[in-house]
Amino acid sequence: MGRGGCEGTQRHAGLVRWDRFMNHRPLAHRRYEPTHYEHAANCATHALWIMPSALGGAALHWQAGDGWQRLMAWVYGAALCALFTVSTAFHTISWKKSHLRTVEHCFHMFDRVTIYFFIAGTYAPWLNLRELGPWAVHMRWLVWMMAAVGSLYIYHFHERHKMLELLFYSIMAVCPALVILSMPDQDGVLELAVGGLLYALGVVFFKSDGRLPFAHAIWHVFVTLGAATHYYATWRHLYKPCALFPPSLRLLDEP
Repeated sequence: MGRGGCEGTQRHAGLVRWDRFMNHRPLAHRRYEPTHYEHAANCATHALWIMPSALGGAALHWQAGDGWQRLMAWVYGAALCALFTVSTAFHTISWKKSHLRTVEHCFHMFDRVTIYFFIAGTYAPWLNLRELGPWAVHMRWLVWMMAAVGSLYIYHFHERHKMLELLFYSIMAVCPALVILSMPDQDGVLELAVGGLLYALGVVFFKSDGRLPFAHAIWHVFVTLGAATHYYATWRHLYKPCALFPPSLRLLDEP
């Protein structure tokens, strides 16, 4: 066999090895079908963060100085938990879907809807616990209106126009960010920008299924990093620092 034939055989062998970890890209208007390895990675990369999200929301509640801060802590904590819980549930059902086609479809829609409310919940503490410009106050309820409209779009046009759907997510993420820039107090804006950049970089992998093995799991990692950065910003700049235990427990340490 000539050198060209050997190189072709080696390339083919390399493709065969990758086929274990990645399927071919889907046709238009069809969803990508992950391999078993990718399914496992998709589940694990978000399941690991369900409990930390619940503890993170509780930590903000313990640090809250008034009822409004406590309410925002639960809204934000619920959004975090919902994102990772629903994503894990969907990917688990999708992995074991032999007779759960309808349930899988519903959870896929629920997963996409949850992203809209996660964006709204992430912004909620910043829009309600910080002073905003007079023209920006309306964003406090507009962000939830955008989440509701996005949910209706998912219900009626799920998976039909993928790029349009991605555009809607991007618009919803950017509009409140522009409002936050009007805050007189700019503490935490840098961390919010870094978190937003991590989400944006992750979108590259979100759109790379069938081109890069474990692309969706890598997207999950970027989501986790972005969420962690935004959580740090919220904890550090909107709530009292260094309160890791409930007040009732901290009293035990006081003389």
